[in-house]
Amino acid sequence: MTAALPPARALHSVADLVAEGLVPAADAPVLETVAQAFRVRVTPQMRDAARASDPVARQFVPSAQELTISPNDLADPIGDDAHAPVPGLTHRYPDRVILHVTKTCEVYCRFCFRRETVGETGHLPQAQLDAALDYIARTPAIWEVILTGGDPLVLSARRIAHLMARLNAIPHVGVVRLHTRVPVVVPDRVTDALIAALRLHPAVWVVIHTNHADELTAAARAALARLADAGVPLLSQSVLLRGVNDSVQALETLFRALVRLRVKPYYLHHCDLARGAGHFRTTIAEGQALMAALRGRLSGTCLPTYVLDLPGGFGKVPVGPDYLRHDGERWLVTDLNGGIHGYSDPAES
Repeated sequence: MTAALPPARALHSVADLVAEGLVPAADAPVLETVAQAFRVRVTPQMRDAARASDPVARQFVPSAQELTISPNDLADPIGDDAHAPVPGLTHRYPDRVILHVTKTCEVYCRFCFRRETVGETGHLPQAQLDAALDYIARTPAIWEVILTGGDPLVLSARRIAHLMARLNAIPHVGVVRLHTRVPVVVPDRVTDALIAALRLHPAVWVVIHTNHADELTAAARAALARLADAGVPLLSQSVLLRGVNDSVQALETLFRALVRLRVKPYYLHHCDLARGAGHFRTTIAEGQALMAALRGRLSGTCLPTYVLDLPGGFGKVPVGPDYLRHDGERWLVTDLNGGIHGYSDPAES
């Protein structure tokens, strides 16, 4: 009888990437410098996907381009620290907070806006978690709690169940939202125990981070189906990335695939000003042109909102194409084919 093979492990170093054939040995010295600044972790599932897909590899395999730091790059691009009433909590909008339950991820994306801190520490210490939950409990305006990190689904099902029960005990918390890559990058973690933990709060939404259809392996599709079949509402967020998904075809394929998997595309983020991620950024005008082209090809079900997260913590704003202008008397509206039509508001009484 043949002995069972040990489970494949994640790749944690440049040496691992060289051994797996994902980077040439000659590039190792410079990539070691990159890895000292921005951590490396690639799951077995994404290792296999990266071998077959350049857009996937570009997201997870370090590049010497990351050593180019622009004067505009920021260590905290969206102002997490500027709106932290207690450690581990960001309160930027009146009715919702971000709870950073862990700084650990299953994969480390090369464009991550929290790349300065993810992997630096583990889970939020219990005393800090208690303080964050106490703040939520004594702030009645908070209606939605967003669990992020890191990736909240790296926590055990037991820890997640405990956290969900505590949030469910706060009467004014109406919705819990989790932002995660786990169902795509480590689909085996989507177990019955995890799903049971998520369902301890009556209104839980899971937002899947995925940027290219090649990430949606058969195992990932099965994990998403398990969540959807259990009644967990699914949204997606993607980042517009040069060389990954900055084409109408790539985005259309991704969004159609997600909707077929019962995942509603929610946000397309303009790439943040993270240090060393400038080679991933498109211009806003390029993003607007992509969204205009997609609107003529996809139904509203498939279309996310294209947003810019303003540096400094001032929040997200839609930056999609502008179809309206005013000539002083009426609105001029551009249709999907470029035609212009007049539209008048009701007369003021």
